[in-house]
Amino acid sequence: MKPGWLLACAALAVAPARAANLDVTVTGIRNNQGRVVVAICDRANFPKGACRYHGQAPARPGAVTVRVAGVPPGTWAAAVYHDEVGNQPLRYGLLGAPRQGFGFSRDARMRFGPPRFEDAAFTPDNVVTVPLHYPP
Repeated sequence: MKPGWLLACAALAVAPARAANLDVTVTGIRNNQGRVVVAICDRANFPKGACRYHGQAPARPGAVTVRVAGVPPGTWAAAVYHDEVGNQPLRYGLLGAPRQGFGFSRDARMRFGPPRFEDAAFTPDNVVTVPLHYPP
């Protein structure tokens, strides 16, 4: 075997994994108004920070798949909401609960505040499904 070939194989073995598209299936959408917005967040920004990766799709009753481009390998968490009125930011009620449909990866639940990153964490090689929950 030639030394150049061996060197190329070794370089591929230690090359960092590349960013990829991540498909997030959002379920439980109650109507076709507005859009479904997905944010992919690191630990420091989950769930209310400046998450670096975003995607959106028109809302459709039932489920939609939202593609988020360029997500690198690592551990991430998804925060999702149904922007029914097209005003972009998630709206909150007086007690701090979301007023629109929302959800988190691994169906992490809010209990006296947002879920912990660990409860919503996934790696991009996992299938990511986020069920939405609507306020009463």
